Amino acid sequence: MATKKEEKTNVMRVLEAKKIAYASHSYKPDPTMSGEQIAELLGEDASKVFKTLVTQAKSGAYYVFVIPVKEELDLKKAAKAAGEKAISMIKQKDLLPLTGYVHGGCSPIGMKKPFPTFIHETASGKDKVFVSAGKVGFQIELSPDDLISASGCRLADIV
Repeated sequence: MATKKEEKTNVMRVLEAKKIAYASHSYKPDPTMSGEQIAELLGEDASKVFKTLVTQAKSGAYYVFVIPVKEELDLKKAAKAAGEKAISMIKQKDLLPLTGYVHGGCSPIGMKKPFPTFIHETASGKDKVFVSAGKVGFQIELSPDDLISASGCRLADIV
């Protein structure tokens, strides 16, 4: 459960309801901060810190992709993983109404509605991974298996 006494986010409540162990970390948010800088603040290798990206396919379906912060989503590989012809990133203004999360605080756990979710296959080789806790300035640390369990995501080659 949470390692520090701090504000609980919806992500933390979801994990606790599912009895999934996690550690929470917070930092002073800065809108110019990159994912790699967040990894540095956490004292972790950037390959363990993941960002959550939301896309929409030509079919109209939405998909979520979770990739290391230093990587870029390969839209062709992502579309293939999702079984779609093409996908594109959603507009930033559509993120909050669709997911319940703001840019920089989007988590694959606890979205308003469940969407098919894919995590980059390198996550499986890690002892722990970090994703947003659902609010800018908050991260959670958990095992890749627990992240997969909590978010229903599938491993895929997407970068």
